[in-house]
Amino acid sequence: MKKFLAAAFVVTLSACGGEEVGPLTGAEDGAIEALAETSASLAQPSPAFIPKPTGTCPEFQEGTLTFRPAGIPARSVRIWMSDAARTLDGPLIFYWHGTGSSPTEATTGLGTAQIEAIKAQGGIVVAPSRDPAAGTFPWFYVSSTSRDDDFRVADEVLACAIQKVGVNVSRIHSMGMSAGGLNTTQMSYRRSGYIASVATYSGGRSSTIPTQDPTNKFAAMIFHGGPSDQVIINFQTVSTNYYNDLKSKSQFAMICNHGRGHSIPTDARAAVWQFFQAHPFGTVPSPYAGGLPSTMPSYCQR
Repeated sequence: MKKFLAAAFVVTLSACGGEEVGPLTGAEDGAIEALAETSASLAQPSPAFIPKPTGTCPEFQEGTLTFRPAGIPARSVRIWMSDAARTLDGPLIFYWHGTGSSPTEATTGLGTAQIEAIKAQGGIVVAPSRDPAAGTFPWFYVSSTSRDDDFRVADEVLACAIQKVGVNVSRIHSMGMSAGGLNTTQMSYRRSGYIASVATYSGGRSSTIPTQDPTNKFAAMIFHGGPSDQVIINFQTVSTNYYNDLKSKSQFAMICNHGRGHSIPTDARAAVWQFFQAHPFGTVPSPYAGGLPSTMPSYCQR
């Protein structure tokens, strides 16, 4: 197993809202060494929930790759990674785009600075394309079908990433916007066997979703845009439903009303990445349980 190291970069928000990436200070470098020392002892998903490849895996490189899970159509997937993935076991983050968008939405939803920091850790960002058979919305479960194709694609990507370059299985996360936020909500339950933590931009829960592994108390950072966050459904309502369901199950969740309607809160991207780093698999209690860090958006609450 390759050694997991945190990135030798720090992501900050400038006073005007832009992102900057710079070298670590001595104190930050010490924090990274501490993270590297503890990463080997992180809780891990049960091997029973870690998928195995069902088709021939492509060679991993940055760009658009094709995956061929058994029994469903091949799917193209946009991958962000660097050569560091071949020497470090880093995180893997799924990004699900919104209706009418594309996999490259990840550069807006996660942010290029965060993607570069993830790549420097040996991590991989994964943004699947949609199957047109899903219908009006890009993802099958969002279109109210019972087909598990999208998550079978996710399983295949994860399995192939483990086989080809290695992944820190304690650090598998999901996020997305709108239909992608709803799909992330679905994934958090349906793939709770390996998901560590999630972030939803205008996602949420409107009905019961089966839970793969109820023992995994994954953490969630849940965003909505307030009363005007409505496109077919009221995302403030379904986000609140998601938050309340997780809290009722003694899972850590924070809800963030950015108040800007149906949009990606780009001011929160660095905080989302920080949240993922603070919530690897099995992180109970949350390090945020006693109060949110000052780096979290002021509109977020536990």
